[in-house]
Amino acid sequence: MTLTPPPDLPGARTHENLRNYPPADQWDSFFLNDARAHPRKVRREFMLVPSTCFNCESACGLLAYVDKEDLSILKVEGNPAHPGSRGRNCAKGPATINQINDPERLLHPLRRVGERGGGEWERVSWDEALDDIAGRIRTAITEGRNNEVMYHVGRPGEDGFAERFLMAWGVDGHNSHTNICSSGARFGQSLWGGFDRPSPDYANAKVILLLSSHLETGHYFNPHAQRIMEGKLDGAKLIVVDPRMSNTASHANLWLAPWPGSEAAILLAIASYLLRTGQINGTYLERWFNWDTYLDNLHPNAPRDFATFLNLLTADYEHFTFEFAAAEAQVPVARIEEMARLVAQCDGRLSAHVWRSACAGNYGGWQVARALWFVLALTGSIGTRGGTSPNGWDKFIPHGPNMRPRTSHGTS
Repeated sequence: MTLTPPPDLPGARTHENLRNYPPADQWDSFFLNDARAHPRKVRREFMLVPSTCFNCESACGLLAYVDKEDLSILKVEGNPAHPGSRGRNCAKGPATINQINDPERLLHPLRRVGERGGGEWERVSWDEALDDIAGRIRTAITEGRNNEVMYHVGRPGEDGFAERFLMAWGVDGHNSHTNICSSGARFGQSLWGGFDRPSPDYANAKVILLLSSHLETGHYFNPHAQRIMEGKLDGAKLIVVDPRMSNTASHANLWLAPWPGSEAAILLAIASYLLRTGQINGTYLERWFNWDTYLDNLHPNAPRDFATFLNLLTADYEHFTFEFAAAEAQVPVARIEEMARLVAQCDGRLSAHVWRSACAGNYGGWQVARALWFVLALTGSIGTRGGTSPNGWDKFIPHGPNMRPRTSHGTS
């Protein structure tokens, strides 16, 4: 028997003679001594069952140690076969065992009896609960009261499935924490590429740009954090724009602490610098920018060629100077200029992320995400190795059949 993991295990430990334990070939039958029986040695047989942590939307891999005798779960650990987390989890992953064994965990559906707020509940079966809920929804829909149906979930993680069945019902009532959490960033990014969040290739980046309460500040998304460190070890420059000295900012080559809400001004000053100095990917822009539409709407009398577009675009953004951004952000001009020079050196390998705070904590925050994607586009870093892609490009998202628009209730 060998302790060497299969070569295709994403989280295989090989450095400094370390190895994954238990090895994958023992996951179906693994023996441990029962700690509660100490000092006696009582062997118990377990199977290691892959699962997914959902204490955040990162969805890192877990392995549950399931007792073969009574199917109880002893503990959960990271799954080295998971391509995202690769066996490395934050504290919330192993803590999942506390949710499983929480004495206040609801194990059965409960239905309110008496007045709302009275605190009286009765236990019902799953069939009763589902029939009750489905019956209420069906009645509302058949009576044309579709807008009285609200589907609320704490964190949607099904990549559009809920939207599909809600559209089939004719219901416009999908609500979640996203409405007040990350909707600003999602909206700004959707305007650029039709997808509401980025997928940065940090491990292969030349420059990494993180804004505000991004997903890598340590509170979650450890798969991203792993790859940021890989990128840094490979020479990538890390820029963090965050009013706080976060744990990520402490690793940065350049940290800017701007006045909250001024991030868009900084990004537009960088965009203006890239245009003025010609440090843009012209081939990329000519292929992918709707530059003729830009001319039609803002400069209808100008010649219809790409060179004219670039000249006019540069002129349109020339007032976004380093001095303007410094005044808005209340940071030194030299710091913004240093940031711009680093971004200009990315060679199409700018990996960036923005999520909350800058985009959610101020009026018009969606423009921060929009300005960030403008910089990504100017550098030709969208969809490139080491760059930033729309998230849907890097994962499988099932799409339902195209549906004709509803013309009235019950018809299409």
